[in-house]
Amino acid sequence: MNDQPLPDIAAQATHHDLPLDWVGMAGIALPIRLASAAVAASVDIGVSLDDAGARGIHMSRLYLAAQRLVHQELDVPAMLQVLDDCLSTHQALSDSATLTLRGEVPLERGALVSPLSGWKAYPFELRARQDGRGVNMELQVEVGYSSTCPCSAALARQLIQQRFAETFAREPLDYLEVLDWLGSTQGIVATPHSQRSTATLQLRLAPDCTELPVLALIDSAEQALGTPVQTAVKRADEQAFALANGQNLMFCEDAARRLHRALRQLPQASAFRLKVVHAESLHAHDAVAESHWNWS
Repeated sequence: MNDQPLPDIAAQATHHDLPLDWVGMAGIALPIRLASAAVAASVDIGVSLDDAGARGIHMSRLYLAAQRLVHQELDVPAMLQVLDDCLSTHQALSDSATLTLRGEVPLERGALVSPLSGWKAYPFELRARQDGRGVNMELQVEVGYSSTCPCSAALARQLIQQRFAETFAREPLDYLEVLDWLGSTQGIVATPHSQRSTATLQLRLAPDCTELPVLALIDSAEQALGTPVQTAVKRADEQAFALANGQNLMFCEDAARRLHRALRQLPQASAFRLKVVHAESLHAHDAVAESHWNWS
């Protein structure tokens, strides 16, 4: 082994004399826990390089700071400690530090009717920044749901009415005959179009928030929407889902307004913005709506 001190090239002065907004590492693989679930997260971590004469930062110190989170339940104090470590190990070099974690949190969700349950993966992103103005922390999750077009449903009902009038206009109605007709493709000649849809919800956490409200945010959104996509289903569950869709018609504008009202009830949020995307099964394009509250 070399007994001589190892050269520290990053500590040398630079000839370019220019500060940098952000220097760090992106895509660090990190096993963490979120909402009591094991998550394989991808981490970006970095600091500003405010000392214009310094050639570089201490990357290894950032990597070691991120290791604090390994296999630990992620919460606000844990993320703040990592940011503090980034700045304390870069005194006189950096005035701000950022930490971003992204991945998918697996949550077990029960079926609508049957005793079955299954797992859904919810994409998330956590962003934290500490600088001279304080700390800013944001949580973003994606929630999948089914949306059924109100216009398409009305058009389908009209076609069914027309077929009923054509079939039974000139004869007395027989209860059993009508019942059979309603259960046939001759009677229900049209159905509305539905599509898998996605809501992207971004919260700015309140200053007194210590826990990450992942479950609260997802549960609130799914309850507001009424038709979250399912996991394991039996026929009874599929029928219940069809009923939920039929009684829960929504344009993208409806979905955005429902979510806006739901997120306003979350005490952990000091601000939010949201975006819903309905991947239209009728059109070759998406229907999109956005909303925000107190976001700047």
